[in-house]
Amino acid sequence: MNPSLDTPWLEHGWPAHLQILLDSYRKLLGEDLVPRSGDPNEDARRVYDAPRVIVSHTAAEDPILNFGNRKVLELWEIDVETLLKTPSRHTAEPMHRDERARLLERTTRDGYVDDYQGIRISTTGRRFQIEQAIVWNLTDAAGNHVGQAATFDHWTFLEAK
Repeated sequence: MNPSLDTPWLEHGWPAHLQILLDSYRKLLGEDLVPRSGDPNEDARRVYDAPRVIVSHTAAEDPILNFGNRKVLELWEIDVETLLKTPSRHTAEPMHRDERARLLERTTRDGYVDDYQGIRISTTGRRFQIEQAIVWNLTDAAGNHVGQAATFDHWTFLEAK
């Protein structure tokens, strides 16, 4: 049995990364994204199993996804290995990428955005409208910008074109 299939939240440096994600959320929004346990591995499991989408990407010029919880994998119809190679711009259709870029610029400037809605697309072409998304900057303990994350729990699947 492959242990990473049973405990994916312990792989890919996610426990440490998710502490940054959770700390940044708390700092910017004044509350916890998920209940904290004090144990990075347990917190990683809680984020991975959360009943909402939680996703993040790197701070690169063309950011790559570096975390997606179980809901992300289901909604985008993607496996972890593929997710970790995916430019985050590929989560939106080409015609919606300018809007997505404006959102990320606004998030960079303001620290977080809590009113985002937009259309996304899964790896199989299934389109969905996300609503009431929160997008926030990720900052490590030294104050370095290390990426951005998003969470939402409202989405509606759209009719096929």
